[in-house]
Formats: sequence, C-alpha cells, structure tokens
Amino acid sequence: MEFPEITTSRLKLVRLTSDDVRDVFTLFSDEKVIKYYDLGALTQVPQALSLINFFNSRYDSNTGIRWGIRLKESNRLIGTCGFNSWSLKMKSAEIGYDLIPSLWGYGYANEAVSAVLNMAFSGKLSCGMLNRIQADTIPGNDASESLLLKLGFVEEGLRRESGYWKNTFHDLKCFGLLESEYAKRPLAETC
Repeated sequence: MEFPEITTSRLKLVRLTSDDVRDVFTLFSDEKVIKYYDLGALTQVPQALSLINFFNSRYDSNTGIRWGIRLKESNRLIGTCGFNSWSLKMKSAEIGYDLIPSLWGYGYANEAVSAVLNMAFSGKLSCGMLNRIQADTIPGNDASESLLLKLGFVEEGLRRESGYWKNTFHDLKCFGLLESEYAKRPLAETC
C-alpha cells in the first residue's frame, strides 16, 4: 500500500525521507520537545537518520505509521505524528506527536492529530478501521493532555511506574478515544 499523505488547510502530512535529517535532528535534539519523550535528546545527525528509518520501518512492516508534519505554504518540517503501534487484531492503535516549540500554541498539533484521527476512524489506513486510539502522557505534560481532551479523548486512569526510560520509572496517564465517541462529535470538531 502506498504511504498515505494527508492535506489540511495549513499542513501536509507526508512520509519522512533522508532529506529531512537536519530538521528531524533539530526537532529531537531540543530538550523541550523530548522532555516527556521516551527518547533522549539526539546528539549527532546520523541518529536522526536512524530515527527516520525506524519511523518508516513501522509502516513498511504494517505495525504503525509516522508522518512528517509540514507547513503547506513553505514545506517546512515542523513535527511528526502518527501511530507508534497498531493492532489489526484488536483494531486499536497508540498515537504520538511532537512539534517544534516555536510553533506551540498555534493549533498545528490539533490540526495534524485531527486529520490522523479522521483517517484512522474512516478505515483509510493499512491497519483497517480502528475502534480505539490510545495516548499516554506523563503527569505534568499539561499541553498534551489538553490537546487530547479537546479532541475527545477520555482520561482512563494512571498506570503507576508503567514506563521506564532515561534511567527513571514514569507514571503514565492513559487516554482513550473510541470510534463510536468520535463519530458522535459535531463535524466542525473533527476537521
């Protein structure tokens, strides 16, 4: 299946390529971006190419997908979003997203993630129609939690010390969104 591209009013969501290595390095070497991430800050440009290859391998193996988020007007890469994993059998997926800090607060993450949710709940991805999308946050990541709630996700609970990275255990807040809940939202909220 060909990699699905998504266009919104201000954004293009496309496959990352080796041409994006500098922008991906800039994004994932920023301490603000990776503060709540299960990834340490990149320190060398070749690490960015490995990350791009890892993101693309998920789609190639039909285990997930990660889009590069580009501004439509300039084609500038400003972040990534997608499904870290999906289960065809369970019809569920785990979503993640990131954005360069200079563009936080302008609605770009909302626009990108909304478009991805529309694609996933309409069955237009190689994983088929999803029934559930889950997101995990670390307590304190208020901006991410606010985005999820705005998009209709429901906070389902806290999994104590469920994550381990950067030599630390992390509590994870679980948020879930069901297709039936998403379908009931007013059209203006899903675009």
